[in-house]
Amino acid sequence: MIQVQEQISLRRQCELLAVSRSGLYYEPVGTSAEELALMRRIDEIHLEWPFYGSRKLCESLRNEGTFVNRKHMQRLMRLMGLESVAPKPDTSKPHPEHPVFPYLLRNLAISQPNQVWATDITYIPMAHGFAYLVAIIDWYSRRVLAWRLSNTLESAFCVEALARFPKPTIFNTDQGSQFTAEAFTSVLRGAGITISMDGRGRCIDNVFVERVWRSLKYEEVFLHAYKDLDEARAGIGRYFEFYNLVRPHQALGYRTPDAFYRGVALTAA
Repeated sequence: MIQVQEQISLRRQCELLAVSRSGLYYEPVGTSAEELALMRRIDEIHLEWPFYGSRKLCESLRNEGTFVNRKHMQRLMRLMGLESVAPKPDTSKPHPEHPVFPYLLRNLAISQPNQVWATDITYIPMAHGFAYLVAIIDWYSRRVLAWRLSNTLESAFCVEALARFPKPTIFNTDQGSQFTAEAFTSVLRGAGITISMDGRGRCIDNVFVERVWRSLKYEEVFLHAYKDLDEARAGIGRYFEFYNLVRPHQALGYRTPDAFYRGVALTAA
């Protein structure tokens, strides 16, 4: 005998799911060109003065003739994944499922490749939207080992970036939820990697990654208006190849990160 299942009305479905009927029909509105231009300028200011919080950012834009109220600024900073590096009161504790690990790199002598890796996420503006970039850097050589682009700030694409190289002894991150999540830390712990995390408000703890972001944005990203993720991925890929293989670093004795990572001596000109 065929059993006929009674169809539940949309109203009843919303009641069962505890959502409003208006939310059921909601379609997200794309970010406007004006908002994208504002977010790009916020990113530029934050790159110059990473210790600026929402209040200082509002003041900087106001001095340029652009008024943004603080609540709007705070919303955009959350969307972009930006946070002031200035020390602030400890007003909240980490969720028990997202433990914070101690910072292990202070006064540590880093003397070889794959001793310490570090990672971070940065905002990438595009002509009609934005993306998030995660990269893994070898501290000894400054080499960009792996990177991924995503249109979300979820931890899954951070986990995907753990790929092709010998595992490090220590992996350093900030205290962002993407890196404190079990999905990320369990991969490291499972591989026997020691986890280190920046202290809150410590802008120098992950300084090498911050320098990579600065170079990438001023030498590549801010010079191009990527129309989509594919174009952004191609441009960033070309830049990281240049950064690793061609661009000499004064701190490395004017060798490239790739040559320093692989132990190749500087060839005399």
